[in-house]
Amino acid sequence: MLNYDHNVQQNMNLMLQPKIHHHMVGDQRAVNWVYVLHGIFGAGRNWTSFARRLVEARPEWGVVLVDLRQHGHSQGFKPPHTLEACAHDIRELAESMRHPPKVILGHSFGGKVALMATLVLPPSQVWVIDSSPSSRIPSGGAYQMLEILKRLPGPFRDRREAVESLQDEGVAEHVAHWMATNLEADGRGYSWCFELADIESMMSDFFRQDLWEIVEDPHQASEIHLVRATKSDVVPIEDLQRFDRSNLNGRIFGHEVSGGHWLHVDNPDDLHILIQDRLPGV
Repeated sequence: MLNYDHNVQQNMNLMLQPKIHHHMVGDQRAVNWVYVLHGIFGAGRNWTSFARRLVEARPEWGVVLVDLRQHGHSQGFKPPHTLEACAHDIRELAESMRHPPKVILGHSFGGKVALMATLVLPPSQVWVIDSSPSSRIPSGGAYQMLEILKRLPGPFRDRREAVESLQDEGVAEHVAHWMATNLEADGRGYSWCFELADIESMMSDFFRQDLWEIVEDPHQASEIHLVRATKSDVVPIEDLQRFDRSNLNGRIFGHEVSGGHWLHVDNPDDLHILIQDRLPGV
């Protein structure tokens, strides 16, 4: 009886553990799968249009849109909230599914997670969308947004109040509306669906980590593509040049696509063509 109770408790603990939320796009019978990792403050749904377009052009592929820990519906994860923790989350997701990733695509914060994932779950190909492997001093739009949210922790009466509050802080209207998708109703009104302290931990690790060793390792098994958005300052031209010089095994490729940081929104046509034409052969 004691052993039975112990096993029941173990099973209950497993059931209570948080899981990475994901949404699959494409034919469930597809053999090849792309895992898409969003940026900070985002969610897998941000890449839905891109995913649908990709599977229409390459129906032999499917796409898994991932909500990274403490984002979207992937809530309740315990610290530490780091790139490494996110990479292990992706590995556990892959192990729980019948569709492991042949390709991992990550945008911004998700780009560094994709690089880190090559250490625990080496895919055939990795796409790093407007994200530098370098460490750097915290800066940029996402970091500024975090500082704004600290001043606007909520709750808000409704989404409109949140949008107007963000605009009063200088946030562009379309960005404010996008951020409002991260609000959820509770007994007090509308609150952010994430814990700001958790987001700050993830961003701190993102800026702190230098992942050039992964790129410059000649024994790296994964083909790595870095896409620099020409109208963004996230990836300096010097980093793209260093990336090109890192091609010691013929598996490192740098690209430039015209547009701002959110390339999948700013220039979806060119990004789509670039990626669909270079997916690994079946």
